[in-house]
Amino acid sequence: MSPIPIDPSMVTSGAEWSVPKLDAAPQAAEAGGADFAGMLSQQIGQLQALQDQAASASQALATGRATDPTAVVMAVEKAQLAMQMASTVRTKAVEAINDVLHTTV
Repeated sequence: MSPIPIDPSMVTSGAEWSVPKLDAAPQAAEAGGADFAGMLSQQIGQLQALQDQAASASQALATGRATDPTAVVMAVEKAQLAMQMASTVRTKAVEAINDVLHTTV
């Protein structure tokens, strides 16, 4: 069976698809995890910023001030995906804590 070729038109690129490199990972181990709280706070701030951008873009579209409806849809989808990701991470963290707490020694 031959491998399926990759269609280059389906490749996603651009700044909105890039995953930033976390340079603070080695420092977090040395600082006793203090950087984890800062990183978590920063990510929640970015999630809030995405939600705010989506809300303002939606309001601009509803009032007729938006010039590009695709940008509004993109902002709303980014905010929705970010919220789904945050919710999934939260759920997995709660499940992991529950597993640890219910582990018998």
